[in-house]
Amino acid sequence: MTGRTELDEVLAGASGPGIVAFFDFDGTLIEGYSGVDFYRDRLRRGQIGPVEFARSAAATLDYRVRTADITGLLTQTVQAWAGLAEQELLDVGERLFGSTIAGRVYPEARDLVAAHRSKGHTVVLATSATRYQVAPLARDLGIEEVLCSGVEVVDGVLTGRVAGPILWGEGKAAAVRAYAVAADVDLSQCYAYGNGDEDVAFLDTVGHPRPLNPGRGLARVAAERGWPVRQLRGRGRARPLDVVRTGAALGSVAASLGVGVGVGVLTGSRRTAANLLASIGGDLALALAGITVEIAGEQNLWAARPAVFVFNHQSALDVVIMARLLRQDFTGVVKKESSRDPFFAPLGMLMDVAYVERGNRDQTRAALEPVLQRLAAGVSVAIAPEGTRSSTRALGPFKKGAFHMALQAGVPMVPVVIHNAGDLMWKKSLVIRPGVLRVEVLPPVPTGGWDPAELDRHVDGVREMFLDALRRR
Repeated sequence: MTGRTELDEVLAGASGPGIVAFFDFDGTLIEGYSGVDFYRDRLRRGQIGPVEFARSAAATLDYRVRTADITGLLTQTVQAWAGLAEQELLDVGERLFGSTIAGRVYPEARDLVAAHRSKGHTVVLATSATRYQVAPLARDLGIEEVLCSGVEVVDGVLTGRVAGPILWGEGKAAAVRAYAVAADVDLSQCYAYGNGDEDVAFLDTVGHPRPLNPGRGLARVAAERGWPVRQLRGRGRARPLDVVRTGAALGSVAASLGVGVGVGVLTGSRRTAANLLASIGGDLALALAGITVEIAGEQNLWAARPAVFVFNHQSALDVVIMARLLRQDFTGVVKKESSRDPFFAPLGMLMDVAYVERGNRDQTRAALEPVLQRLAAGVSVAIAPEGTRSSTRALGPFKKGAFHMALQAGVPMVPVVIHNAGDLMWKKSLVIRPGVLRVEVLPPVPTGGWDPAELDRHVDGVREMFLDALRRR
């Protein structure tokens, strides 16, 4: 697994856009191969006939078994796209990124990209894949420059022909050298990250070649040339121990709920029961899942209560995280679908959460009225202003509900920045991965002087605080 050494190397090195970090895509930034996702999607939709299936199988055999280059396979793929509107493929790429590919991004590779960007380096994605496969991740990572295999488009429709060289093996190396000439870049000062045996020529173009998850041939070359090699841990197939830990964590939440209900019955106080559930359940669940929590600004959790605690939403794990942080005298605002979740519904009942129906403003206003009463009674509120979980670390747009709530109640807002919950439990995952969870709690934001007419400006200001914090780590 990648340690801090690569990040430290980058962060301790020179700065400026003249230093370029070239990243391969399939197998380097993401686990697996995006072309497979596109093919499976067409197969599921009945868009692949027997002739194309046979040709694709032959090309795949040529590539996988006979170690041919990817030219035949990519040419076959592009031919199958003939007649499709380009926008259709762009839409497919976005859909597959959100549903599948985003969950296979290596967290350590994401950190490497962020480290280069923090140094002002130019980051370039160099890949044999097409832009339909890579554009969503490039945008998500803030990579503005992409070197990829081209596809011919006429009047918005794909012709079925490849446009220009396929960036595979020496083709990718040639594209990097051409880029360096055009951009007046000294490649001896640059970095390159790749994984395949065919990436030897690509990595050899720069002064800092860094194989990630290398194939057998690349690993041998790296050993001969003294290139540092790193193995990244993917989030694909869960290990048995992770499944056991996840079961134990969920079991501990259920047990804590039972204890809380028992105490609530004995004391006649739902708030006492909820506090017990939050303080015990959050700690125990994260510990059993193998998660260590690093909190910056922990004092801000207690600096001003009651408050509206706003957090960025990446994972189902966020509910447990907020319980671990807030511990007592708080409730939440949750989407209405969660009221039908057999696991969450009992927790929501004990915590006295408010359910809101997304897209229904009248219902949302009615649901938030009791929340204002809870704030007036000294109970804080936790809410995700994005309204839904993100597939990546990227921050979505903020809705105004939390801001109206804080303004009307006259309480401060406390931004809680969760840096990497999605790396530990992705949006569509059922298994928690162990690791270090990084959280940053920003100072309370007073709302007393806010003008309701300028609420949009305040929303943008708080969101910018999140963006600044996410860029810092």
